[in-house]
Amino acid sequence: MCLAVPGRVLEIEERDATRMAKVDFGGVVKDVCLEYVPDMQVGDYAIVHVGFALQRLDEESARQTLELFENLGVLEEEFGDHWGKAAKDAGARRPAGTELPAGTELPADGIPAGGGEKEARS
Repeated sequence: MCLAVPGRVLEIEERDATRMAKVDFGGVVKDVCLEYVPDMQVGDYAIVHVGFALQRLDEESARQTLELFENLGVLEEEFGDHWGKAAKDAGARRPAGTELPAGTELPADGIPAGGGEKEARS
């Protein structure tokens, strides 16, 4: 499933003449392109789809949507550790090259929950 998910802009930088941001999606942090909403600032909330911020969103709406998505399991589906879960389900080791960043702790099911910022792999 592919969703537009609200996230909070943590930092902004220029990369190869493209305005990019680190965005927090309820504890999962990903890189997002800000070219469609060039006036976004650190602390703003945006609706993000496939790595592109599409529009600004107020904080309350963003928090309500993230809470709903988390309760429905949508955040795990979109941002979970799919390699780790598949390996666990198969009783195998993670494939080489899919290791999580040092210090990342996962629950027994291998899917990160909201809370604490973690860098996610796509």
